[in-house]
Amino acid sequence: MPSNNVRARRVRAAENWFVRDGTPTMIEGYGFRRHVLPRMLPALGLVTLASLVWLVPLRSAGGQRWALLAGVLLATLATWVALRLFVRRLPRLSKTATLVVLAVYAAMPLAVPLLQLAVDDTITPPGGSAVGLLGFVIFFAAVFAATALAATYGFGTLLRRAVRHAVNDLRNSVRLLGRALPAMLFVTLFLFFTGELWQAMNNLGWFRLTLVVLLFSAITVLAAAARLRDEIGRVEQDLRPDRLAAACQGTPLAGVEVAEPLRATPLNGRQNRNLLLMLATRQLVQAAVVGLALFAFFLVLGLIVVTPATAEQWIGDAPTFSKLLPGIPVALLRNATLFAAFGSMYFAITSMSDADHRQQFFAPIIDEVERTLAVRAVYLMGLRG
Repeated sequence: MPSNNVRARRVRAAENWFVRDGTPTMIEGYGFRRHVLPRMLPALGLVTLASLVWLVPLRSAGGQRWALLAGVLLATLATWVALRLFVRRLPRLSKTATLVVLAVYAAMPLAVPLLQLAVDDTITPPGGSAVGLLGFVIFFAAVFAATALAATYGFGTLLRRAVRHAVNDLRNSVRLLGRALPAMLFVTLFLFFTGELWQAMNNLGWFRLTLVVLLFSAITVLAAAARLRDEIGRVEQDLRPDRLAAACQGTPLAGVEVAEPLRATPLNGRQNRNLLLMLATRQLVQAAVVGLALFAFFLVLGLIVVTPATAEQWIGDAPTFSKLLPGIPVALLRNATLFAAFGSMYFAITSMSDADHRQQFFAPIIDEVERTLAVRAVYLMGLRG
């Protein structure tokens, strides 16, 4: 039977593992002061000190201006690194320390413009002088809200993990395209070679096309959210000792003896949302990889098949060529973007609904969720002693 100190260290290490896994809400008693705010410190410190560089030109410093700015930048970087090292151990802030951190950050929207006014006799808030001091308040409040949301659900870690899997996802996506592309082309190829669509894409601005892509993205997110929420509810929590031992391999809880099957502890709303974000991040990154592959495919297809004369005949006028990619019609780029967005939506939905695609692309993500829940069960057992 491990001593209380050993058990406490294991529990602490397991909580660090949940943070690195991108599921910090699995920590028992998860709260803003004890767990979220300490991990917000590097971002808040970075924004607080970096705002001095952004908002204080230091025109009155004369020839020492660049030296002072370099000093502020170095101080900002050093503070960020120090805070990153500090929060790796998941420090617990006292109530006094919490109030000090919040008070200092809340004072910055007033301290920064007053400092600039004292040095330069002027204030240049975000958004221009029309916004006034309210611009500082909005900026710092938005940064605080975004940082709190990201730290609460481990969004940064989840995004890094999803990007880390991008190479493997790309390899899987190529196999998927080999199977799904014929069915997609049966519908899309006829539209791709439609003169009316080329004419519309030639006249459609990038802003409106972006709105169309965002519409496809919104449909993808809504469909994925509904489907993934059902998947989380159906995740089988097999908490037999052998399954728990296998799940805990490579974690701080490896080697913990479990004598009998454990009972599953229900998840609260925040934990369900964390798992939903974990699944959605991987799904959307996979969809983005497929979208890039489709964009390249339709771009190459258009360059091979659609000559400038054909494009002019379809558009009804000389095609407009891209300034960034000379020789490529803008209508072709926009068509490729449109079909890539549609293909990404198709992939995200198909990978969750089609049985074969689920086994190849979606099942590994569900396995990660099951492992997280198994480690959580052993972690809760350690808390209960």
